[in-house]
Amino acid sequence: MKRTLLPLNGLRVFDAAARHLSFTRAADELAVTPAAVGQQIRALEDLLGVILFRRTPKGLELTDEALMGLDALRGGFLQFEEAVRAIQAGQSSYRLTIAAPRDFTEKWLHAKLADFAKANPEIRYNLVDLDGDVDFTEANLDIAIMLAEGPGDHEGMALAEGEFVCVCAPNFDAHDNQKNTQIVWPGCPREERSQKQEEEPYLQVGDAGLAIEMAAAGLGYASVPLLLAQQDLSAGRVIVHKAARPSRRSYWMVAPLPQWRQKKVKALVAALSAE
Repeated sequence: MKRTLLPLNGLRVFDAAARHLSFTRAADELAVTPAAVGQQIRALEDLLGVILFRRTPKGLELTDEALMGLDALRGGFLQFEEAVRAIQAGQSSYRLTIAAPRDFTEKWLHAKLADFAKANPEIRYNLVDLDGDVDFTEANLDIAIMLAEGPGDHEGMALAEGEFVCVCAPNFDAHDNQKNTQIVWPGCPREERSQKQEEEPYLQVGDAGLAIEMAAAGLGYASVPLLLAQQDLSAGRVIVHKAARPSRRSYWMVAPLPQWRQKKVKALVAALSAE
């Protein structure tokens, strides 16, 4: 059955004017002009085909037709308010669904998330591996973290400046091996790959996290996002083989505007972007 398109704004103005029996006081409540209230009431009367107010020497007076619908209207507004609160409760629920690349979660996110969880013990988490582009229309996600040149069509914030660094084991010596000792992964910058088209990479792995692990094991050197390598660099598991270079790609926190506005997402973004 086709639903009637309700003139909600006009009904809201009618409710305020009926409570105050004054267009001026209704206008003050709604933060509009008395003339705007009068226009809304006249438009509503035209739409409904009834007169809602009469002007008397004592002021405004509700007609019988207006009185007949007023209680039901106010009950409807109360139900609208309950519906809005229920929707907001769902949006601000204590479950946070985060999509991120597996290696990013392992190398960086898990430690930050542990700190955030301590400060927000009421939240429960659902972590989803992100492999490729994120599609919020097909997944019940609150926020995604991805290696990209920007937020795309979503709201977003970069976690750090885009920088890639080439790392290797502390005892690695490329001169001891005549092979191509570069470790590559799908997101490896092109400039770090072999210039010889016919030459196969020494070692190819699935992501930057595995590339760091292979480099730490002494199997070669790998160019990876600096943010991802910071923990292993600080721990001395790997060292800088070639200095960090700027990149157009960095790790971005992204979400559509409705998700981005959620309190729990705002809190997470603030925590992850804090120095």
